[in-house]
Amino acid sequence: MIISGHTDLKNSVANKTILEELHKMIPHAEIDYLDCLYSDFQIDIKKEQQKLEKADILVFQFPVFWYSMPSLLARWMEETFQHGWSHGSTGDKLKGKKLIISLTTGAPKEMYQHDGAMGFEIEEYLSAIISTCKLCQMEYVGYVYTDKVSYASRNDPKLLEDIVNRSKEHAHKVVELINTL
Repeated sequence: MIISGHTDLKNSVANKTILEELHKMIPHAEIDYLDCLYSDFQIDIKKEQQKLEKADILVFQFPVFWYSMPSLLARWMEETFQHGWSHGSTGDKLKGKKLIISLTTGAPKEMYQHDGAMGFEIEEYLSAIISTCKLCQMEYVGYVYTDKVSYASRNDPKLLEDIVNRSKEHAHKVVELINTL
């Protein structure tokens, strides 16, 4: 199951391309387009829990917004991962499921260094998701990351082509990671 956390996928290049490629390469995977399903942030908890219960591997696909996952993906997790269902003494519905984090940033990876403009490495921004994974007894298996996919690059045809090509490569890396499981 692939959960698309982009809040406005129709205006995306990188995340949209990644998801299109993933759909081509693994057509049997369920893709949850949260921006289409829950633009009002009113999550159908039972429906989402049923989908998650059927999945063995989860992929969170999202752009980094303000050094975190987009608010819609955070809300989806807050609502869906309920005490007694996903965690707690009786919460074991996600136990043993594998999680892959698939993310993009507009800024180049050099900025995501301790001595870079952001002051932290990209892995450090994933700690909340990884902690949630551990709490829910899931297995975090890694991440795939593509940088420099800024909206500003869309005005330059060569940069836009580069974003599309690197996004396709990103999708292939996600599938390669899935195939190792």
